[in-house]
Amino acid sequence: MNAERDSAVGEQPSVEALNTGKSDKSSSRVTSGRKPAGRGSGASRSTVGKAAAGETAAQAPAKTSVKAPAGKKAAAPKKTAVKRTAVKTTTAKRTATKTTAAAPKSAKAAAAKTPAAKAPARKPESRAAMIRRARRINRELAEVYPYAHPELDFTNPFELLVATVLSAQTTDLRVNQTTPALFALCPTPEDMAAMDPERLEELIRPAGFFRAKTKSLLGLSAALRDRFGGEVPGRLEDLVSLPGVGRKTANVVLGNAFGVPGITVDTHFGRLARRFGWTTQEDPEKVEADVAEIFPKSEWTMLSHRVVFHGRRVCHSRKPACGACPIAPLCPSYGEGETDPEKAKKLLKYEMGGQPGQRLRPPADYPGWPAAPLAAR
Repeated sequence: MNAERDSAVGEQPSVEALNTGKSDKSSSRVTSGRKPAGRGSGASRSTVGKAAAGETAAQAPAKTSVKAPAGKKAAAPKKTAVKRTAVKTTTAKRTATKTTAAAPKSAKAAAAKTPAAKAPARKPESRAAMIRRARRINRELAEVYPYAHPELDFTNPFELLVATVLSAQTTDLRVNQTTPALFALCPTPEDMAAMDPERLEELIRPAGFFRAKTKSLLGLSAALRDRFGGEVPGRLEDLVSLPGVGRKTANVVLGNAFGVPGITVDTHFGRLARRFGWTTQEDPEKVEADVAEIFPKSEWTMLSHRVVFHGRRVCHSRKPACGACPIAPLCPSYGEGETDPEKAKKLLKYEMGGQPGQRLRPPADYPGWPAAPLAAR
């Protein structure tokens, strides 16, 4: 105890000198005070001195721990650690709150993207299975449209060739309403080649793009007159050499005027061939090549008529009448259009919808009725 007290008293002046500057006087009073009046007084003063020294020694560490720089550094990490923990806890709470708030949106988004919301995916189809299905579709369409035919009015190969050229970017109905007056004035290639361009433009104006079509008609008529003796050739390579005649037009003429099988890939045929899964191509010639590998050559011409008939009457471009489609079980694209049977029936066109056809002079077995002539202007 004495050693501890002496050590504390010995250290006290230096610490007190730094803090208060009064420890020198206090120390001298303790060590060299007045002479003691008696033994009791001395003892009393000694006791007081000891108590004072003990009190000073006890107070020193407290003051040092409060004001000394070392004490501050020691205490700071604990407070900082507490604050950092509190910040982390607050951040965690905020993150949890955001996650909780975002959970419903994420759940809705996940529900919207779930495959259950879509039509059930079909199993992958082998090529052999696709060919069998494609040929069955052809047989089904043959039963639905036994009267399928080219929907352009014509009486000879030249009229069919001209009508097919005019049918670009317009309907067969509009062409059929336009050609009677044209063929009355130009029944042969020689007559058409001699026509005044402005007069010819006026005659075919209702079919649209009349300037470009006039140029093609004059060119092909002159070529038929000069190169083929005024007759329409019956070979593909000869037909496509004529101005304004492409592969589609050539196949129409060959298949329907000469009995040469051909696949006519117009917008309707191409659309349905892709919907049926027969091809993925967009280019007409590539579509033709893909479909030609599926069906025997003898079916090409009538297949073209059936598919085009179905595309114009049921399987429309914007809103197919899926609910009224007779081959719906065979179609991998079922559901792209209206599936309600009653609503789908209202989408049917021409004879399927109780309306006139496109020909002014339809075949005898056509179940509908003829279209009306072009109204007088």
